[in-house]
Parts: sequence; C-alpha cells; structure tokens
Amino acid sequence: MPDKAVYEKMVNEAVGAARSVYGVIKEKRGGTFKLTDAKPYVDAAASMKPGPGQSKEIFDLHVESVKAHYDILVGLTDTIRPEDDPFVEHYQTPPILEILYDVDPAFKASMWKFIDAIAANKALIGREAARRYGGMYGPTCVVDFAMSVGSTSNVVNQILRTLDIPADHKKTILAAKSWGMNTSYGIGAAFRGAVEAGKSLAEAEQAEVEMLQFVYREPVAAQAHLMDTHNLGGHGPHTSFDTRKYMAQYKERIKPFVLAALNAKVHPANIVVVPAYCVGDVGHHIAQSAYNMFKDDMAFGIYEAVLDVFENTMKKGLELDAYKSEWDVLTVATGAPAAATAYILWLDSFTVPMVIDLFTKRFYNYAAMNPKRGEADELHNVDFMDILLRGESILDIAPIGGGAKIKGIPLDFGPIDNHPVVSNPQRYTYPACAITQRFAALMSLADFPCYLTPECVTATLSTNCIAFHPEVPGAPVRGCKQCAATTLVKRNVPYVKGVGKGNKGYCQWDVAV
Repeated sequence: MPDKAVYEKMVNEAVGAARSVYGVIKEKRGGTFKLTDAKPYVDAAASMKPGPGQSKEIFDLHVESVKAHYDILVGLTDTIRPEDDPFVEHYQTPPILEILYDVDPAFKASMWKFIDAIAANKALIGREAARRYGGMYGPTCVVDFAMSVGSTSNVVNQILRTLDIPADHKKTILAAKSWGMNTSYGIGAAFRGAVEAGKSLAEAEQAEVEMLQFVYREPVAAQAHLMDTHNLGGHGPHTSFDTRKYMAQYKERIKPFVLAALNAKVHPANIVVVPAYCVGDVGHHIAQSAYNMFKDDMAFGIYEAVLDVFENTMKKGLELDAYKSEWDVLTVATGAPAAATAYILWLDSFTVPMVIDLFTKRFYNYAAMNPKRGEADELHNVDFMDILLRGESILDIAPIGGGAKIKGIPLDFGPIDNHPVVSNPQRYTYPACAITQRFAALMSLADFPCYLTPECVTATLSTNCIAFHPEVPGAPVRGCKQCAATTLVKRNVPYVKGVGKGNKGYCQWDVAV
C-alpha cells in the first residue's frame, strides 16, 4: 500500500490538472481560442513525477505525450475549430500501434489473425451494427472505456474470446479500442452509412467488416481517411491542421518512450492507452467549443462549484486518512463531483430517474427521426446519466445510498449552496419563476460532461494507478459500471432472448479477455 505522501502527491497532481483547465476557461470563456491558451495544462502535466513504487516509464508516456501533442499542434496551427476538436485524442494510439507492429513481429502476426477474424465473424459484426442502427440497445456509449453493450470494446472482445493468439496480445488489442482510442471510428458507422446511401444490408455488412479491418491494418491511414470524410455539423471535412503531418511527427516524438516502456516490461496494453487519454485538454476541453458553452454564467457556475466540492473532498480525504489504496483516490475523485452534480439536480426538484427516463425516450425518437445519426451522438448523454446515477447513489440517505459520504469522507456542498450564481437562479430568468435554471444549465453540460467529473483528473490518477502495476493492463474496465440506461433497458441480464447473450445479457465485462 502506498504511503500517505504518495496519496498527497496524487491529490495535488489531480487538483493541479483540474485547476489549470478551470483557470484558462474562467479567463477565456466567451473569447477566441488559441492553442497557446492550453499551456497551463501542459505545464501541470509536465510537473507530474513518479513516487516510490511507481514506474517512470508510465509517467513518461503520459507527460511526453502531452508535451508532444501541444508542440506539434502549435507548429501546425493557431487554433482548432469546434467541428475538429473532438478528434484530437484519436491521433496518438494509431502511431503507437504502428510502432508496435514494427518492433514486435509476434504482436503484428496476432493482429493480422484478429483482422482475419473480423471477416470470419461477419455475421456477428453485421448483427451488432444492425442492433445499433435500429436502436435495439437503447442509448449506448460506442467508445466506452468499459465493456458495455453496444460499445466497440464489447464487439472486439466477442471476437477475441475464441481467437487462438497469446493472451497478452488479446489484452493489447482490446485496450487499443477502449481508453486507447485507435482512430475515431465507432462500430456501426460504415453499416449505417451504406444503408442510408441505399445499399443492400449485405453490402452494408461488408462495408462494416472492411472498415474495421482498415482501422487495425493501417490505423494511421484509417484515421486520416476518417478525418478527410467527416462531416460534423455539416461542416466537414477536417481543416484545422494536417492530420497526416501530426501523426508522422507524433510517431517520432513518442517512439523513444514506447521503446523504453517495452524494455521496462510495461504491458503493451498500457503503452497503447496511457498516452492518449491525457492529451484531450489541449484543443478539446480547452477549446472554442468550451469557451462558447461557458459563456453561460449558470453553466460555468456549476462547473466552478462542482470543482470546489471535488477539491475540498480530496483534501478532506487526506486529513481523515481515508485513502487505503491508490484506487481509493480515483474513486473519491470521480464520486465526489458526481454526487455534487446530483445534488444540483435535486435543487431544482429533478431526480435521476426522471433524467434517465427523459433521455431514453428522447433516444428512441431521435433514432426514428435521424437514421443517419452519428454513432457517437448520444455517448455523452450516456456518460451524463451514469454520472448522475452514481452521484445519487452516494448522495442518497443510508442504507439506500451512501449518506452523502464516500470512503468515509463527508461531502460538503457549501461551495454549491454559497455560490453567488448557482444559489441565485432568480437572477438569470424571470425572477418569480426561477425553478428550472440549474436544470437547464445541466442539460447544456449533458452534451459535454467532461467538466463535471474532469477527464484530466481521471487521466492523471489513472496514470498514477497504472504506474504501481505497469505489467497489468489498466484498461478497459473489467467490471460492471452500472450503466444508467439499464435501469430502463434490461440489456444486461441473462433473461434476454437474443443471439450472443451470456450471464450478463449482451454485456461482456464478466468474460473480458
């Protein structure tokens, strides 16, 4: 078990990352984004250091990736338009996979067997794509970092389970499409595009197989192709910078650290994931889209108040000696702001079941009205519902919930109750009827909840946790994440009737490779 000094280091690094992003947004919201705005986050990441018992190589993968990402982008462009910013986290794993292909022939051979297995499992691929296209699974997170129903990781795991390749290779392939984001592709997109272009279902199934194979056979070329053809908001393709130049430069910058990690016996599953998730605050969370969203004082006030609850709870955990493992720090870091978010929902007399019901009903109508919808359209709504469900489970009275405690740490919602904006909604609408303003702002954040349980915090602490056991794959999550959607859509139970069901319904967490 790490000593208290390491826990304090972890808390300081997580709070430092979160505050660096918050500070930029507070100063710049409503303004014009420039890439150099993100330098405070880069500096915060660069200050991360391994503590006793932690792998230097894991920290190098994180820190050097952030630095390379920033330097390369600044060399290629001054800014990134909103339509291109969601993809900035997807240019790291493809070059790293290709490095592994070059230096590890055995892994490459296994990957090529997996690529062949995609074609051999055409019926499975077509079935999963069709289920997503028709909305059978309800709201899903196509790029989930766990094994949830309808996610790409779920389908990849189904193929890998019976494949005759080394277990460590299976784990690396699986990790590369979870927290490691091998391209921007989500399962079902090629199938949907073909069907909506008037192709037959057989042609659509073949298109899906070929796209998935492309993503793994030539990940860099596949990502460049996806950016050449994206049409987000009707404003495609990608124009903010040369994506091929970015990936070529990134491959050269990160290669020494990949090789050092391999020499240090870091599991390749960690090598394909650690450098990716940490870069998103440069050009995505610190970005024009964020500056625009946070023009709204109530949305920014919620972000600010929730962040204060997060920081206070993390520090209170140190005072109470509440952390008994490195994972406890991560649990509190994500749980405290989730509870704070649910508390704000309650302030406007909404409950979490109301929100899940609303979003699930909206999903089915959205699916009917928008058959050409993007595979990722509802993924952040799913994240938002999951945050709220977890938050309410912490907030609710014992024994129903945690009694507003997490790991024995009492939650103090004073930063919310005393926030000059959040506690005074009457100043932001018709004053005598101000009963929906906080909920309205939460609905804005429902499409971009990365600030409620900050991704930079999760990335910082995940790196810290993985660094204690670099030989053990840290992703995807091999456990039930209690998906909020399953409170209404029972896709996760053994009583489902469809092909591919298991002990957890259509979920795969209990049989992860």
